[in-house]
Amino acid sequence: MKQEITFEDFLKVDLRIGTIIEVNDFPKAKKPAYQLKIDFGALGIKKTSAQITDLYSKKDLLNKQVSAIVNFKPRQIANFISEVLVLGIYNTEGKVVLLKSSKQAKNGETIG
Repeated sequence: MKQEITFEDFLKVDLRIGTIIEVNDFPKAKKPAYQLKIDFGALGIKKTSAQITDLYSKKDLLNKQVSAIVNFKPRQIANFISEVLVLGIYNTEGKVVLLKSSKQAKNGETIG
């Protein structure tokens, strides 16, 4: 288990729902990944890279809603600037499974 945090610490993390509107291959990434553009409603469209090629095709991801942390500092990955962190967990086979809402939600809605 990681270090215990306070509720105030949790409130600093901005978790939101967004819809993937564009998916591209990311050949310059060290590990297989996609470049994603995600629509977060009033927050706008944000870019990220995600190592999710094992279980998801580009077609599978298009128009899929995902959960993401939207208030990380932008991070350069190869020649690409990642603005958000899409959330996922490792399944029993060690492959990343995306965390998402069980029902459609408005883009940009806060999680928590």
